[in-house]
Amino acid sequence: MTKPANILFLMTDQHRTDTLGAYGNNLAATPALDELARTGTRFDRWYTPTAICTPARASLLTGQAPFRHKLLANHERNVGYIEDLADGQFTFSAALREKGYNCGLVGKWHVGTHRTAADFGFDGIHLPGWHNPVDHPDYLAYLAEHDLPPYRISDHIRGTLPNGGPGNLLAARLHQPVEGTFEYYLATRAIEMLERYAEDQRDDGPPFFLALHFFGPHLPYILPDEYFDLFDPADIELPRSIAETFEGKPPVQRNYSAHWTFDTMPIEATRKLIAAYWGYVALIDQQIGRVMDAMERLGLVDDTAVFFTCDHGEFTGSHRLHDKGPAMYEDIYRTPGLLRVPGGPAGVVRSEFVSLLDCTATILELAGIDPKPATDSRSLLPLVSGGEAEWDDDIVCEFHGHHFPYPQRMLRTDRYKLVVNPDSVNELYDLSADPDELLNLYRLPELTEVRNQLMRRLYAVLRDRGDNFYHWMTSMYDVGDVGYDPTLSGLDEASYQGGKH
Repeated sequence: MTKPANILFLMTDQHRTDTLGAYGNNLAATPALDELARTGTRFDRWYTPTAICTPARASLLTGQAPFRHKLLANHERNVGYIEDLADGQFTFSAALREKGYNCGLVGKWHVGTHRTAADFGFDGIHLPGWHNPVDHPDYLAYLAEHDLPPYRISDHIRGTLPNGGPGNLLAARLHQPVEGTFEYYLATRAIEMLERYAEDQRDDGPPFFLALHFFGPHLPYILPDEYFDLFDPADIELPRSIAETFEGKPPVQRNYSAHWTFDTMPIEATRKLIAAYWGYVALIDQQIGRVMDAMERLGLVDDTAVFFTCDHGEFTGSHRLHDKGPAMYEDIYRTPGLLRVPGGPAGVVRSEFVSLLDCTATILELAGIDPKPATDSRSLLPLVSGGEAEWDDDIVCEFHGHHFPYPQRMLRTDRYKLVVNPDSVNELYDLSADPDELLNLYRLPELTEVRNQLMRRLYAVLRDRGDNFYHWMTSMYDVGDVGYDPTLSGLDEASYQGGKH
């Protein structure tokens, strides 16, 4: 690349991979994202480092795994962790600003409580919170300017709490036209910023990084008629994991199902929820299409790299769950990931294990900035070129809690997944035989060798990273030779020299 690229970073929140036509959904209405996949690279094993908003977004910003940047929980459900990144923390936005980039962010921020996107060098209006802030003055001004009606909903879909009261709102009908939706508003503001940045470039101004972060398709799925009714619930094939019994699984999963009042709703409600979720994705895709059309109109396509991904996935009834939480299933850890770079080949499909974390190093390389050795990120550009690249055969993810502290670590290989749950039974899934992760095989004696191999690999990765979760594993599982005193007392190192127990 002869000059730093412009970068458009499209991000959604809580987005399942199987909602996109490019990932095999034959009913999907996602032409804009399908076209991005057709003209760029689709990653089939793209994972979030952690399936919760703030820590995942902090990992994107810093290029560091959550245990390292230490921003481990959403502040709305904070369980005692810090609520903002430490002063002096490396961020890609600061590096881009130092390089001379225009940097903008339109939409969801959610990377801390007190420090906003502007504090990290981004242009744009601060839109706080975890869901569409429909009372924000700028959105209200947009509605007034275009003579659009205010936010109003009906047809609530929700379960019933133990006290007989209404459960968490999961979906509702929005009484606004598409042009009045928060999604349309966000795309409009992003197009306006694109136009300003393009005008700067016509005057020999700097390259730009523009992030458009939608708050959806995070629940509740609040949609106008056109999208609330876009898919017929009768056409929805329920996920096989809706047959989840939680037998042999950590009890916290059954508790989370109760928290989301799953069993208080008829199965028809689940079909409607999935249909509405797909409709939400279609609404967002339409807005992405508007932005891509603006890119074409402004002559920016050939000079702009385009990313699409999300912070994590969503259950939407899978495993009798909603939202996300302390269950490291593919539904919330494997996410969509698309990337098109100027001059890159079209129609590339990669099966390597990559991460949202890897966007950070990729952004830096596109901008001509040397990656920082302290990050856990690796540039995706060698994979986008379509050539061979040495890459790890597995990926490690982590979780620290939501609603309450709940540490977990996961190792995903081509065939197997191991999840370590310190308070409960561990999990082992054969994703070749059981892609829906219904059968926990951890205690099967015939898989002892497989389990030990995975445990040793996870232990080695965590210890090499400096993730202190490995100390728990040292005393609990066969992790192989240990070359240090597990008590960390410094009083008995001689007993462990040479890796002997």
